[in-house]
Amino acid sequence: MFDTPPEDASLFLSRSDVNDPLSTHSRHGFHLDEADWPSVEHYYQATKFLDPAYSEKIRTAPHPAEARKLGNARLKRRKPEWKKHRRVMMTRAVYTKCRTHADVAERLLDTGDLLLVESSAFDYFWGCGRDKRGENTYGQVLMDVRNKLREERAAEAGA
Repeated sequence: MFDTPPEDASLFLSRSDVNDPLSTHSRHGFHLDEADWPSVEHYYQATKFLDPAYSEKIRTAPHPAEARKLGNARLKRRKPEWKKHRRVMMTRAVYTKCRTHADVAERLLDTGDLLLVESSAFDYFWGCGRDKRGENTYGQVLMDVRNKLREERAAEAGA
């Protein structure tokens, strides 16, 4: 659970908004793990599974929403201990997207010190949940990447 600051100190966003560059569904492709990914959502969903053919089906899905649907398939075998690694996989994808697309990195850095909140009413892990008592893990991932980008900028400026 996260503490909700005043509305003007927070930025609420949706992972599924294809028009928001900070969304996992935005069409900002990147290269990671020897493959080209159309979106963060494609990468995240594909990395869940042991079957390379199924992961490839997700990678080539025509839309991030379709990648998400395929990634939520109950009949496919997921990697052991997937839940322990999911935040790391999301962070890798978001960071790589930001390093690939300067405009996305700038958008993230432009959020300043705002608390970033994934506004899903139904997702209590990645989002804040209906009652704002969720973990807001996606918001935390964005803020972690923002901090890393700031550190890198400071190091480059000092070099």
